[in-house]
Amino acid sequence: MNLPSSLHTIIQQQPYPFLFATISGSHLYGFPSPDSDYDLRGVHILPAIEVVGLDEGNETIEISQVFDSLEIDLVTHDVKKFFLLLLKKNGYVLEQLYSPLILKTSPEHQELKSIAQDCITRHHSHHYFGFAATQWKLFAQEKPPRVKPLLYVYRVLLTGIYLMQTGILEANLITLNEVFNLPYISDLIDQKLAGAEKSTLSNVNLVFHQQEYERLRTELQAAYEASTLPEAPTAKAALNDLLLRLRMKTFV
Repeated sequence: MNLPSSLHTIIQQQPYPFLFATISGSHLYGFPSPDSDYDLRGVHILPAIEVVGLDEGNETIEISQVFDSLEIDLVTHDVKKFFLLLLKKNGYVLEQLYSPLILKTSPEHQELKSIAQDCITRHHSHHYFGFAATQWKLFAQEKPPRVKPLLYVYRVLLTGIYLMQTGILEANLITLNEVFNLPYISDLIDQKLAGAEKSTLSNVNLVFHQQEYERLRTELQAAYEASTLPEAPTAKAALNDLLLRLRMKTFV
């Protein structure tokens, strides 16, 4: 993917060093519209003096702005907050960590990706159940229905099923459908790629998509029950060690 230079510029303008910065959202999922914004996510490292002193640094940085005609949404967390989120059944942070659309990386980023394998549990399925239910409700209630939430429904359910079956976090719907071979996915993606971000569907078969939604939820439930992934993360000690090493680097 040819990334706009302004994405790197906004990363360079941030006040703290990055452990990593990646692209999430529809660009990661494989179906950005021509007018889609860029969702940038990352982990910054607060200096030790802004952690142990009375003047605390920004644990979370959020910026939404139009930059060189691009709408950019940037959210980064301090390394400690991000590590604590990794120890929960939070699929968002895993997707950010393993995104192949990398704007900023480091040797510790690669180390963290290895450590985070021991954060993945069978209970991450609950994240994808909840996300899919929210997007299905949004899709079913809209008149006329939009293609974006429907694609999100399929993306999150297939990500969840694949994660339970393999232990691998894959967020790109095009790649996922190479495994699941759902015949209607490519047409939905083509409509999203060709239209505006809020484009609607014409002649959509709501009954069919509801049946597919329920079928894939059942498949995710079965994958959860059959999964050999662990019940709880085992990476806390390794994350703590990495955190201490990263903080120590900030002492001057």
